Amino acid sequence: MSRSAAGPRPAGALSGAYRALTLGILAIITCSAFEAMAVTTAMPVVAQELSAGAGYGLAFSMYLTASLLGTVVAGSRCDVQGPRPSLAAGMVLMTAGLVMSALAGEFWLVTAGRAVSGLGGGAMIVAVYVIIGEIYPPALQPVVFGWLATAWILPSMIGPLAAGLLAQYVSWRWVFAAVIPVVLAAYLMIWPRIRSLGPPQDPVLDPTLGRRRALWGSLLAAAVFVAQWAGNEAAVAAGSSRVLLGAAAVAGALTAGAALSRLLPAGTLRLARGLPSVIATRGLLSAGFVAAEAFLPLMLLETRGVDPATAGLALTAGAVGWAVGSFLQARARGRRHRMLVTGASVLAAAVGGTGLLTAPSVPFWVIVVVWSFAGAAMGLALSSTSVMVLALSTSADRGRNSASLQISDQLGAVAGTAAAGILFALLHNPSASGQTGVYSVIWLVLAFFACLGILSGARSAIVTPNTGKVPFTA
Repeated sequence: MSRSAAGPRPAGALSGAYRALTLGILAIITCSAFEAMAVTTAMPVVAQELSAGAGYGLAFSMYLTASLLGTVVAGSRCDVQGPRPSLAAGMVLMTAGLVMSALAGEFWLVTAGRAVSGLGGGAMIVAVYVIIGEIYPPALQPVVFGWLATAWILPSMIGPLAAGLLAQYVSWRWVFAAVIPVVLAAYLMIWPRIRSLGPPQDPVLDPTLGRRRALWGSLLAAAVFVAQWAGNEAAVAAGSSRVLLGAAAVAGALTAGAALSRLLPAGTLRLARGLPSVIATRGLLSAGFVAAEAFLPLMLLETRGVDPATAGLALTAGAVGWAVGSFLQARARGRRHRMLVTGASVLAAAVGGTGLLTAPSVPFWVIVVVWSFAGAAMGLALSSTSVMVLALSTSADRGRNSASLQISDQLGAVAGTAAAGILFALLHNPSASGQTGVYSVIWLVLAFFACLGILSGARSAIVTPNTGKVPFTA
């Protein structure tokens, strides 16, 4: 059959039809990537200067907790108003949070600034997902998500090194301040390209239901905050105070579970087949990876005396691996659920392996290599979850399903980071040296989340009632 008979060749993601929009979306992801990589690298220095103590993990988990609320609200707004309002609100909030953190005089103010930035980040990422689903054809969506992963490469190479040098020789405050112009530039680049995007033509989510989802999202964020704060405090308390704080942490966790069941597709918490398990897999893998990465620079700093700039090389390796994994999934033609199983298996081995490599006698380059495999596993699996969710969504529920995916992602990261933070507060002794065993315990526990991801990934297969086969291979 001739090319003319087969129809015109579809335009690529960087063709004239999509180039400006693709570059704008990449700018937004680059902004988020730079913020994540730079702040993670500099946080041990911030914690030392502002005496964070056992609250170190809260600077990460509060960002993610606030992202939950931003994600829920943005998902509902996108299904009613379109993605533009959420994108604008996200930019304003992220910028305000960065300013708060840069000017903070105490560690709790840094944590509060991170929470405000999290609200903005949650809103912006949902808007980006909806924009991709609205504008790009299904055949291009895996390619776009592959390009999104490549947007992490430059920040992963420059961000950790630049943040480490700024924190070590100038001031950690510039790490937060330097992200602000990146946020503004990303927003100005994409905004003119989405002027034609308005509300869905036939929205199925009325404003009343949207407000109800926002209330459930607020309850979820509040419950998660109570659970992690009380759990963190209980780890360092004693006697009756520990019992009361522990009870508050359990109550917060149970309340969060009840709210979560109202926000995610039915069957997500019990790993029902198809879309629910796709969304569950996203959360389980994020729980293992994000928390492990948050404590990686601190471990290198404490147990090996590695300077912040050098410690950032491990994060760079993970981000480059992520880009490679996402590049591979964009060109894969196999069953998507197999990519989830493969990614979860590699991640479990990499996170668990890192837990066994904390001894100072292990060469630094070995940890860098192992962490690059962890990143590759995430790039392979998480990009696949994004493609699968969009394929299983319509224009009317794309916002909610994208929000559900991000809620799972963020809540998984919160759960993993909170668990790691509680273990750190419980086991870490600031006056002792070494303490490699603390980090080994943390990473071995986090590897368990990835092991559960293997199960949920296998159950994400989309089975047709008549044939019993898995038709989705895009």
